[in-house]
Amino acid sequence: MATKSDDFAPFPIKDQLPGVEYCVSSSPNWPEGIVQGFQHYIVMLGTTVIIPSILVPLMGGGDVEKAEVINTVLFVSGINTLLQSWFGTRLPVVIGASYAYVIPALYITFSYRFTYYLHPHLRFEETMRAIQGALIIASIAHMIMGFFGLWRILVRFLTPLSAAPLVILTGVGLVAFAFPQLARCVEIGLPALIILIVLSQYLPHLFKCKRSICEQFAVLFTVAIVWAYAEILTVAGAYDKRPDNTQLSCRTDRSGLISAAAWVKIPYPLQWGRPSFRASDAFAMMAASYVAIVETTGTFIAASRFGSATHIPPSVLSRGIGWQGIGVLLDGLFGTATGSAALVENAGLLGLTKVGSRRVVQISAGFMIFFSIFGKFGAVLASIPLPIFAALYCVLFAYVASAGLGLLQFCNLNSFRTKFILGFSIFIGLSVAQYFTEYLFISGRGPVHTRTSAFNVIMQVIFSSAATVGILAAFLLDCTHSYGHASVRRDSGRHWWEKFRVYHTDTRTEEFYALPYNLNRFFPSF
Repeated sequence: MATKSDDFAPFPIKDQLPGVEYCVSSSPNWPEGIVQGFQHYIVMLGTTVIIPSILVPLMGGGDVEKAEVINTVLFVSGINTLLQSWFGTRLPVVIGASYAYVIPALYITFSYRFTYYLHPHLRFEETMRAIQGALIIASIAHMIMGFFGLWRILVRFLTPLSAAPLVILTGVGLVAFAFPQLARCVEIGLPALIILIVLSQYLPHLFKCKRSICEQFAVLFTVAIVWAYAEILTVAGAYDKRPDNTQLSCRTDRSGLISAAAWVKIPYPLQWGRPSFRASDAFAMMAASYVAIVETTGTFIAASRFGSATHIPPSVLSRGIGWQGIGVLLDGLFGTATGSAALVENAGLLGLTKVGSRRVVQISAGFMIFFSIFGKFGAVLASIPLPIFAALYCVLFAYVASAGLGLLQFCNLNSFRTKFILGFSIFIGLSVAQYFTEYLFISGRGPVHTRTSAFNVIMQVIFSSAATVGILAAFLLDCTHSYGHASVRRDSGRHWWEKFRVYHTDTRTEEFYALPYNLNRFFPSF
């Protein structure tokens, strides 16, 4: 019988998250793996559709161009996800379109030099070529950061204390795409949120089963139920006399993708023509690339936790960033209108399902490539109303933020230094990003407005990212505040991650992060 003192014993610290059904290196059976992979594909569709839907009309494109760009994003995302899971970090992350690149893409789109093109399609192609050129240049800097070990040098100084705000803000920083978008059609979004919570959190405990189908496939059930409900409302004429914005958010027949998508078409490099290059565009895109590196690092750490892997060695993290740079290069060559990053929502899905298998994500990449080629079939799924995706984000982004909170187990939360660094970095990250974003929407320009427009965009991109501002504050404070004090190393949790700083120090590292086909012999990690 347990003693009374056991009731007050602290929970033990875990290098690997317990309770996961399948870790990074294990796999479910093929039928379950295929369904789980399809679920990951559904989750990534939201961002894949939202970003081209914002950019393409402003670039001069119509529904046909939007469908082609969405299929291109899907195709390249499938390739990048496979490359990352095979040769990058080897974590179960989905690489897809990133919001970090939207502001530089808009800066290029609204450039005065494109106003001379009167034909919309011609203006679209010229704008796309300029974005492609900027992405190609930015990818070079991205690959240098990864493959030359520059990012490895920086993240070696990362501690659980400075990493916690990064991961928390990687999830919380995307709050604008969650409930605010859900509220644009609350009669669809709110039921989706409630159904997802009931299926994933309450029914498994109600039926007291070890592995509930409802828990494993809650996202698929939620999307199917609410999508059918939205279809009924659309057919019944519930939105016929509503404002255009409401119809666009709520109706299932307003995306224009099904009629515009081709039955079969394989995206190919330089399909929009030869890229054009301009220094100011490239520098603005490099800033977005830096933000994508930061946010992807937070997603990698969250995915390693939910995949029940050990902490990522700096060399493996840098290797993953290098392959992400190759992904940005492919974005520029194929013409996706945006760059790539690890998708936060798919990392959250790992936590929701407790399935952190690498194979599942690789199967989802197969779905991306398949539906990008057979466009009509993919367009049907891409026409799911966006408030349904926003409802999913409310839960999935929260899971990623919780992974950051889990890192605090390695820190001394009774230290006032810890309290200050943690609280200040989270607060300043949210506050600065909110200020820069609100200023842009209210005045049409950022708070930094010098004569050099490219510099203004660079500042806007960096400080609009809560994760980037937060990690800058946390990293600087953790490396300078009371650094010589004897207790700092233990208070920040640095000693817990010491064994993962070098690849071969911990014997478990090889299981999760070793390259396939014994390639570590030719590309060793240090």
